[in-house]
Amino acid sequence: MPIEKTLLGDLEICRILNGMWQVAGGHGQIDSESAVTDMEKYQDLGFTTWDLADIYGPAESLIGKFRDSVGNNFQSLTKFVPNPGPMSKSIVSHYIDQSLEKMKTESIDLLQFHWWDYSDSSYLDAMNNLSKLQGEGKIKHIGLTNFDTERVKIMKEHGHNIVSNQVQYSILDQRPQKIMTPFFAKHGIKILSYGTLLGGFFSEKYIGVDEPHRGDLTTSSLQKYKNMIDVWGGWQLFQELLSVLNKIGEKHHCSIANIATRFVLDKPQVAGVIIGARLGIAEHREDNAKVFDVKLDSQDISLIDSITAKSNDLFDVIGDCGGEYR
Repeated sequence: MPIEKTLLGDLEICRILNGMWQVAGGHGQIDSESAVTDMEKYQDLGFTTWDLADIYGPAESLIGKFRDSVGNNFQSLTKFVPNPGPMSKSIVSHYIDQSLEKMKTESIDLLQFHWWDYSDSSYLDAMNNLSKLQGEGKIKHIGLTNFDTERVKIMKEHGHNIVSNQVQYSILDQRPQKIMTPFFAKHGIKILSYGTLLGGFFSEKYIGVDEPHRGDLTTSSLQKYKNMIDVWGGWQLFQELLSVLNKIGEKHHCSIANIATRFVLDKPQVAGVIIGARLGIAEHREDNAKVFDVKLDSQDISLIDSITAKSNDLFDVIGDCGGEYR
């Protein structure tokens, strides 16, 4: 089964993106040589889209080394995550130029902008200046990361052309479909989803195991998503969900991770799911490729819904997408 692709503007991306948050330091030590070798293996299998950020440790420099190795036949989506404050053209240009230099490219395929503090409206100045840099050819497409619907609406009213917003989206966290998806459908904005596998909790190895203690959670992802499980409904309800997903996985001859990924890929406005790549440490390339063979039916969705109906509504608890960061 070929890897599904889709368009963000005129940029063709894989619908499973290789996430590089894992090289930022909280997921084990990364050796740059073995990381690039691993990246080449993703490329060989057709997983050619990389999601990274200026704050993900050596991620942008690894992309630069990767470009030296394979040329330009891949897509690199980085982020601009500044500290709040003045966002003059020179400040914004300084950061974007740094990213371009590290990534060894003339133009960023998709620049995803994140802002920590909505009370500081300088994010609109940042968007104005990112748009100018897009006009200069340094950025091909502009997207967002963890913005809520209200702020995206404000940016659209200011005339900004936004192709995507990267937000948490999983079987547990279906907040995007409340108000974001309908607004995005009207304005042609796509969703890039992360947290879809709960940092690894959506796995057969967690079926029937005791609730892990803080000391058992050895990566930043596991710590983050254990908190999400607690808010959603707790370990016991999560066990019920894993059991149902395992049953569906057996029916489709695939993994729980495949079912969790397919569930989100099938949601309206979702362009792709970002799956973390622990480069040089662990890999799930072959398993990820099986997602494209999976077709969930209405019975599968009903089984999943029967469990999630018992959970807390994360929209009510946390608010719209990105609320967990503010």
